[in-house]
Amino acid sequence: MIIKSVELETVCGITSKLPENDFPEIAFSGKSNVGKSSLINGLINRKSLARTSSQPGKTQTINFYNVNKNLYFVDLPGYGYAKVSKGIQEKWGDMIEGYLRTSKQLKAVFLLIDIRHEPSANDKAMYDWIVYNGFNPIIIATKLDKIKRSQIQKNVSIIRKGLDVQPGTIIIPYSALTKQGRDEIWETINASVTS
Repeated sequence: MIIKSVELETVCGITSKLPENDFPEIAFSGKSNVGKSSLINGLINRKSLARTSSQPGKTQTINFYNVNKNLYFVDLPGYGYAKVSKGIQEKWGDMIEGYLRTSKQLKAVFLLIDIRHEPSANDKAMYDWIVYNGFNPIIIATKLDKIKRSQIQKNVSIIRKGLDVQPGTIIIPYSALTKQGRDEIWETINASVTS
């Protein structure tokens, strides 16, 4: 995919009305600090359009990035971040659920899981919740460069088992450092948009 233009077009907070877009939307979900902003920046060949931070919980809004004026990347708030109050977390949950249920253009949901660890209870809950809302999430196993090549298959199996994924679920290992997995992710996005 040749990236000609990207802009952060809409930012929706807890009280904002979600936009009605004309272009297909691809949503990205994951635990705080799993590498969501790094993935989005890697896919669109930008260093810091999606803000990365050493502090988890940076994305507290739903951010709509217009890519090439024909596609939206939708960055959902990270979950499982302890420093945010329960009330705020619940409001984020309502906001994400509202988006998953009402977007007419949402074509695919990517769920990011850290390849180094077994999926957490929050990861499993998010996976089940996305499925409940009618989507079969595509799993991106992030931080691939942090493990040995010989561990990849074993760790992917642990994710598959830990989430109890539906048969045929795609799991793509990805490294923000080496960009390994980037082309596969773009192929999956293109297939989702054109199907």
